[in-house]
Amino acid sequence: MQTSLTTSDLLKKVRKIEIRTKALSHQIFAGEYHSAFKGRGMAFSEVREYQYGDDVRAMDWNVTARLRAPYVKVYEEERELTVILLIDISRSGLFGTSGMTKRDLVAELSAVLSFSAGINNDKVGAIFFSDHVEKFIPPAKGRSQILRIIREIIELEPTSDGTDISEALRYLSAVLKKKSTAFILSDMLDVDAEGNPRYEEALKVAAGRHDLSVIRVHDRREEEIPRLGVVHVKDSETGATAWINTSSGRMRRKYSAWAQRFSEASLKLWRKYKVGSVDIATDDDYAARLRTFFQKI
Repeated sequence: MQTSLTTSDLLKKVRKIEIRTKALSHQIFAGEYHSAFKGRGMAFSEVREYQYGDDVRAMDWNVTARLRAPYVKVYEEERELTVILLIDISRSGLFGTSGMTKRDLVAELSAVLSFSAGINNDKVGAIFFSDHVEKFIPPAKGRSQILRIIREIIELEPTSDGTDISEALRYLSAVLKKKSTAFILSDMLDVDAEGNPRYEEALKVAAGRHDLSVIRVHDRREEEIPRLGVVHVKDSETGATAWINTSSGRMRRKYSAWAQRFSEASLKLWRKYKVGSVDIATDDDYAARLRTFFQKI
């Protein structure tokens, strides 16, 4: 369980995140955000007669047949985007070994993306999820909207312990009919025993309707278990406990192999449906990681 914050402590934490991330959004991400996402949303404007050099894929065959002359559809860049953050608040986000938990990192990343949207005069909203949708903040503009999202990341307690990414993606597809720019901020630990993602069908539908990207947060201790002798461990989501011998090379190799399968299977799935992705660790320079990601997509 997260420790409850007093109103004063909560406001201080929100303000600290605002100061840190708003500066990054202004100095680094405004241009990259604009070039990465503006222009990906195109709205129908009009039809006009075909001109030499026009893309034949833009032909309006109905108008062409009716007027018996070639016509093409003309599109223009949408001036306003809708940015949606799918924010994982499941219990596994409370893990962290480098001074920052995964949920702390998600809070800062969400703030950077939200302020970047604000700088570009776009709406931003959020879907908070565990193994079901915990809360939905409809898209809106303004500083108060951004600060509300940050407050909820810090304060919102999940009513369930598990993770179900499919539920969040299905909710996105149901509530937002217009194409949006959506980011999943999660450790993406919604897999079967072999490390294979369990949300493929929902991802396929959502990626077909929205510009979808995954920002996977993780802690380096999740990739490789250190040699610490016999330790007692607990799964933060299922509550299952066990004693494991971390001095066993066989055990550490087995765990590392599972972590590698999980990473490879996830990346393969995201690429299959053309979902952009970036991995960010709790001890990373996330500003550099995000900047590189924006420049590539």
